[in-house]
Amino acid sequence: MKNKKITVIGSINMDLVTSTNRVPILGETVMGESFHTIPGGKGANQAVAAARLGADVTMIGCVGQDLFGQDLLKHLKAQGVNVEHVEPVTDSSTGIAAITISNGENHIIVIPGANYHVTPVFVASFEDVIAASDILLLQLEIPLESVEKAVELASKHRVKVVLNPAPIQPLPKALLEKVDYLTPNEYEQQLLFDSIEWTEEERQEMLRKCIITRGSKGITFYQDEKVEIPSYKVNVVDTTGAGDSFNGGFAYAICQGASLKEACQFASAVAALSVTKLGAQGGMPTMQEVQDFLRERNEIV
Repeated sequence: MKNKKITVIGSINMDLVTSTNRVPILGETVMGESFHTIPGGKGANQAVAAARLGADVTMIGCVGQDLFGQDLLKHLKAQGVNVEHVEPVTDSSTGIAAITISNGENHIIVIPGANYHVTPVFVASFEDVIAASDILLLQLEIPLESVEKAVELASKHRVKVVLNPAPIQPLPKALLEKVDYLTPNEYEQQLLFDSIEWTEEERQEMLRKCIITRGSKGITFYQDEKVEIPSYKVNVVDTTGAGDSFNGGFAYAICQGASLKEACQFASAVAALSVTKLGAQGGMPTMQEVQDFLRERNEIV
C-alpha cells in the first residue's frame, strides 16, 4: 500500500527514569533499583511509534542546544523520523520528564523547556508541511494556542486530525469540533465532556469522534452503537508510552485505509507490545513484530 504522510507536532523530551520497588512517601528516602535516560516526549513518542511501523513521519518541534537535544535529534533520525523541521533553540533547555516506575506503574513530572517555543507563529511557518500531510497527529505538551493553530491549518487544507488530549486540560469547543479523531482515556474523556456545555446532538457527534482507551479493559468507541475491543494480555514491564504507542499505531492504520475497528485493533496490538519493555520508546514494535504478535493469536493482519 502507498505510504501516506503523517506529521506530528508536539513535545520532544528526555525521560529520566528511576525504577524502584516502592515510591517514597513525603519526606522519605528509599533506595532505587536503576536509572536510565531514555528518549521521550508525547510528540516524539508518537512519531517514533508510527515510524517504527514503516510510516513516512515528519516531526515538528523544538529542542535545546544541549546534549539532550543533540542526542534526541540523532535518535529520531535513527528511528526514521524526518527532523528537518525540529529547531534547536538557545534560551531553553530540552524538555525532560522525571519518571518513577514502581510495580509496573509510572509517576511522571514534565518540564516543558524548549517545547514551549513551539508557538503559533512557529507552527504557522510549516503550513506547507501540514497541507501536504494525510494525518496531523497532536497532543497537549506544547502550548494550547499552538495546537489550535495547527488544527486551524489542517482544517483549512482538509487534513485529518488525530488529537490525543493529554496531559488533559479544558479545551475550546471550537477546537474539538474541528478534530476528526479524539483519543482520550476514560478520565480525560469525562473531563472533556463535563467542561463544555453541549446540546445532546453535539454530545453524540463528539462521542462518535472518541476512541477511548481504558488500559487493561480495552478500547471503546461509538458508531451506530457502542463498540468494545478487549485488550491483549501481555507481561507488563513498563506502561510509560503505551498511550503514545496506541496513537502512533492508530494514525498509521487510519492512513492506510483501515476501518475504525481495524485501526483500534491494530493500535491495541502496538500498545500491548510496547509495555513489554522498559521506556516509552524502547518497546515500540516494528510492523513485523506486530504481524507476528497477531498471527500468534490467529488474527488477520
